[in-house]
Amino acid sequence: MIHHGLKGITCAETAISHIDGEKGHLIYRGYEAKVIALQSSFEAAAYLILYGTLPDAHELLDFQEKLTAERTLPKHIIDLLETLPHHMDDMAVLRTAISSLGTDSFAYPPRPEEAIRLIAVTPTIIAYRYRRIKGEEAAAPNAQYGHAENYLYMLTGRRPTEAQKKTLETYMILAMEHGMNASTFSARVTVSTESDLVSAVTSALGTMKGPLHGGAPSGVTKMLEDIGEKENAEAYLTAKLERGERLMGFGHRVYKTKDPRAEALRIKAEEVAGDDRSLDLALHVEQEAVRLLEKYKPGRKLYTNVEFYAAAVMKAIRFDDALFTPTFSASRMAGWCAHVLEQASNNMIFRPSATYIGSFPQAAQQL
Repeated sequence: MIHHGLKGITCAETAISHIDGEKGHLIYRGYEAKVIALQSSFEAAAYLILYGTLPDAHELLDFQEKLTAERTLPKHIIDLLETLPHHMDDMAVLRTAISSLGTDSFAYPPRPEEAIRLIAVTPTIIAYRYRRIKGEEAAAPNAQYGHAENYLYMLTGRRPTEAQKKTLETYMILAMEHGMNASTFSARVTVSTESDLVSAVTSALGTMKGPLHGGAPSGVTKMLEDIGEKENAEAYLTAKLERGERLMGFGHRVYKTKDPRAEALRIKAEEVAGDDRSLDLALHVEQEAVRLLEKYKPGRKLYTNVEFYAAAVMKAIRFDDALFTPTFSASRMAGWCAHVLEQASNNMIFRPSATYIGSFPQAAQQL
């Protein structure tokens, strides 16, 4: 029996995360991910994903200091970013820059210190490229800011508001890890050959670049922009449903109930919506959409998915659509690195089989 795309095939044991699509749970190392996202910092969540426990105060401070120390770009990466063509898309740039870090001291087996370096430097690469393409001077990392706050600062050149910082941090924690997805599998396959950490996450970035995995939620963004005002929501959504069109950001192929990541982002959006009109609109649109979906598609249980609130968050913090997948990747870097370290700790090379469906030589054929 062939399992196309390896769907339903278990190929590894992991202690990093667990997804229960039927009950709507996403577990990070024994903790509900939505609780971690709402109560912890990015740094504490990344420590948990990498090391398996939440840090105490001393461990967290040490981890924060190590991340901060690794934010600065090496000169050869700066030179590379200055020479890459402007038309090259952001994910291709990020993949190329991360791959170029492989000229430094990365080797098998991978080490947590290497993971810290990659987690720290990825936002700097994205922000540096973003500002230079806009014709602006790159903003140097600020050691006084945490991971998410510093990323926003490097993108804009100014300190973000507390609402912007909290919203992005929540999103980045929720995007940090999600089981054996396509990019994580790519990373584990690569390191299973005893290749290095940079090569493994470069494989993951190449996989994330594909629109079926890391595509930006532009459909949700457009829907929110088209609605514009709360009073337009009911008529707009009703018209789409009566035309038989899909409401973008609702329903999920894994979660058959409420997506826990969307729930956490909604809670955070409610906390800060008073400071941002676009989040207030998104909350209203979600309420109207869920009500209308139950009316037009009764029993289908089409709940809000993470894509809906990811789009709302990116709109609220004024992110260009082009930054969505790179930011997703900057968040997921912690998860990729954790899986690479786990794979290397009990390694067996991945070597699946394929069923040959081509022709066979005739008996009389001669070479």
